[in-house]
Amino acid sequence: MSPKIIFYATIWCLTGVLASHAQQCGRAPLLENRIVGGYDAAEGAWPWQVDITTQTDISRHICGGSIITRTWVLSAAHCFPNPSDVGSYLLYAGRYQLNGYNFHESSHRVKQVVIPNGYVEPHSGKDVALVELSTPVTWSDHVRPVCLPNSGTLFPGGMLCYVTGWGNIRDDVPLGGVGTLQEVQVPIISQGSCQEMYRTHPTEPVDILHDMICAGFQEGGKDSCQGDSGGPLVCQMVNGTWVQAGVVSFGLGCAHPNQPGVYARVTSYSGFISDTIPDISLYGRADQNWPWSAAVFFSCLSTLLLQLQR
Repeated sequence: MSPKIIFYATIWCLTGVLASHAQQCGRAPLLENRIVGGYDAAEGAWPWQVDITTQTDISRHICGGSIITRTWVLSAAHCFPNPSDVGSYLLYAGRYQLNGYNFHESSHRVKQVVIPNGYVEPHSGKDVALVELSTPVTWSDHVRPVCLPNSGTLFPGGMLCYVTGWGNIRDDVPLGGVGTLQEVQVPIISQGSCQEMYRTHPTEPVDILHDMICAGFQEGGKDSCQGDSGGPLVCQMVNGTWVQAGVVSFGLGCAHPNQPGVYARVTSYSGFISDTIPDISLYGRADQNWPWSAAVFFSCLSTLLLQLQR
């Protein structure tokens, strides 16, 4: 094999390794200067955000979701009351405004919805859904996957995270105008503290189960709301990667004192997710990114060495 061929083959190997990282999860390249405490998200800030609509008489926003692979979206089970009937759903990736022109958006029908066995209603837990798209999304700066955590990833109380969606801005007050995607920063609340807060309302008891995670403020004021269901609660890890800690599930009203938002805890469903989508990589594993790209490189390298020996 000539030196020129070896050179180009090596470049091809390295290109394969770089391509393996081309859509690394949990990266939002268009958002280097977020304004903390704002309400309207910057366009492209949350490239994994999905708008879930029903197409019956009119197109209607019902829930949010998050892109986790080119063909799978994570959402909430209660967004799909009849998961075997998926004909009326249409999902939008790359959407920024509900009522405006979205240059980067694409629409996708649903192939299937997978929910955990035994799901009944949000207060009983298991409020997650894996939604397979009929057609894959196309990666771009405005459409990227969020990272999902493995079962050992920790989101401690006080950790600041973001929840995003197109839901109501107050109880029974829908998002107005062009319907720009909203973001709010909220801290994680420990399971014990969250349970204590909800115990102050004995007339409507809520049990914070092991597969739930809470986020918000004891005094209220910032929260997810109706219409945000299924959307992501994401936290930025020390290496800058955004990882989804929760799926918007339920609350008592919106942003009321001692009633923080309750989310499905994604770490409780790492097995369910991996069983349903075997090729997904979960954040937190030591082999999350390097071995796969290394395998690409060393496979190429082995081929080169074999050729040199001929």
